[in-house]
Amino acid sequence: MVRLNKYLSDAGVCSRREADRLIESGRVTVDGIRAVPGMKVEAHQEVRVGKKLIGGGGKRIVLAVNKPAGIVCTEDKRERKNIIRYLNYPQRITYAGRLDKDSEGLLIMTNDGDLINGMMRARYGHEKEYKVTVDKPVTDGFLRQMAEGVRITDREKKLDAVTRPCRTKAAGRYTFTIVLTQGLNRQIRRMCEALGYRVTRLVRIRVMNIELSGLKTGESRKLTEQELKELYERIEERQNAGAGADLG
Repeated sequence: MVRLNKYLSDAGVCSRREADRLIESGRVTVDGIRAVPGMKVEAHQEVRVGKKLIGGGGKRIVLAVNKPAGIVCTEDKRERKNIIRYLNYPQRITYAGRLDKDSEGLLIMTNDGDLINGMMRARYGHEKEYKVTVDKPVTDGFLRQMAEGVRITDREKKLDAVTRPCRTKAAGRYTFTIVLTQGLNRQIRRMCEALGYRVTRLVRIRVMNIELSGLKTGESRKLTEQELKELYERIEERQNAGAGADLG
């Protein structure tokens, strides 16, 4: 959820201060109800200034996007190459899980806040698969070490962790695939660096049941009904399993 004044500012309506004045004047409604200062909204809610629809309207949007390298996963309008501006979708949507600036591939964009929360909770261990190209030949020993877990550190980011066990598979002399269930900062790049390798290209090819295949760089598509059904079912299963574990 996001504060309504920020929502209006990010949508390009006005500044946050001006948004507060609009809200106080009673000109802003959320789902047909007069907004109040300080309230928060989700991306799918219908927000209007007067009769003008700003975003939402109840229709759920879930897109698969093939993010190019160089595009930044941020809503900060000061970043010229942010994903929101690049995609320029006619309704307000945001990303469910980031890809770093230098990485490319599958990004899920949506206006469903519950979906975003369900996908980004690290404890649910949702799978994400990547195809990685490195600067040296991929060896069995390297793949085994990556799969067993690698200690990665960064004093500036206050990062010191051993990565979870994962699945790896050779895909060529300099390429391999890796399936993660966590998303530490620049995790794959740091894992490779710790083992003496440098990543030259990193492409996310799958998020849970959603695959990149057939989507060209920069393109986007709506998820099919079957993809959506399976995606929500998987998230619900993980959430229920997590709730059961908490009660136990």
